[in-house]
Amino acid sequence: MEPTDLAYDVFSRGCPSRGTLEHITGRWGALTLGALHDGTFRFNELRRRVDGVSEKMLSQTLHALERDGLVHRDAQPTNPPRVDYALTPLGQEVAERLLALIRFVEDRQDDVVQAQERYDAARGGR
Repeated sequence: MEPTDLAYDVFSRGCPSRGTLEHITGRWGALTLGALHDGTFRFNELRRRVDGVSEKMLSQTLHALERDGLVHRDAQPTNPPRVDYALTPLGQEVAERLLALIRFVEDRQDDVVQAQERYDAARGGR
């Protein structure tokens, strides 16, 4: 499929950018891209880095991100086979933007916790 000159609108139900945004901002996509910002990883190394992700979810996430052009999969014909995952230049750019958001959330988490406590107290707790 050839790229088109049409403008993309993520707020439109049928826009393909919506799927890409979902791959990037979903829990496992964001964490995988953030982890790969640190360098190249083999599958199990990446799975350990993204604590809590199942093998199936990581595999699905990597496939989606590879299809979107954000992750490069390098399968080397060794015995046993070795597969490395790294960010593409586009993936690197996306990961840098995601990491800025991740750092912001981490830096402001105390404010979020306080807001949650106020919310819960006003509504009789959780």
